[in-house]
Amino acid sequence: MPAISLLKSADLGTDYSQQLQQQFGLCVTTEPDGWYLSMQQGALVLLNSRLPKQGAILVDFASGASSYRRQHGGGKTEAIAKAVGLNKKRDLRVLDATAGLGRDAFVLASLGARVTLVERNPAVAALLADGLRRAAGEPTLSDTASRMELLHCPAQNALSQKKQTDVVFLDPMFPPREKSAQVKKEMRAFHDVVGSDEDADSLLAPALELAEKRVVVKRPGYADFLASQPPTMSISGKNNRFDVYVKAAI
Repeated sequence: MPAISLLKSADLGTDYSQQLQQQFGLCVTTEPDGWYLSMQQGALVLLNSRLPKQGAILVDFASGASSYRRQHGGGKTEAIAKAVGLNKKRDLRVLDATAGLGRDAFVLASLGARVTLVERNPAVAALLADGLRRAAGEPTLSDTASRMELLHCPAQNALSQKKQTDVVFLDPMFPPREKSAQVKKEMRAFHDVVGSDEDADSLLAPALELAEKRVVVKRPGYADFLASQPPTMSISGKNNRFDVYVKAAI
């Protein structure tokens, strides 16, 4: 896993720079080489000095895609809402143990869940923290952002904390088959920066132990069951499948 630097610039305030360094163990650089974090137009972004056409990757809950999904994504009739159980009950306590860029967590929070986002990679965790910071300042997003909290630690650590949790949500890294430019751009960054989730199978057992109601595993439609363990049921979405391991009724 490559070390990710934080670019020192006039756009990045000293206090915020120190906060990011202390919280996520980032080091500051003036000459980035490879992947690095930078402040651009008030948002923390991930860039690559060797790939100028890569473009900036960031967590933006106010983006067109996120806003459209929040407003027109089907709400409680969405596959992810049914899988987690939000079509039956609001205020479910959800632990998203592999948060990534936080898109699913944001949808769950917008539907009324209280979501803990877990991210072990320091660069991605910093992007998430910055996305939540900006969302908290947006009047249309602040209520949703208030139902989201970030934990920067390995998933195994979060699953062993025994914090009251109704649902554990897992979305391990998986090689994509989609060919869109956006998917390829972000997936290349994630595979380079985060690496593969080789320990994904080992997350199912502690997830099942922690969750009081159910565990939901998001998988590509062509992927095998996590840890080769058949779920109670599967719910198909537009591009993915949600394997649901039910422990108790919601």
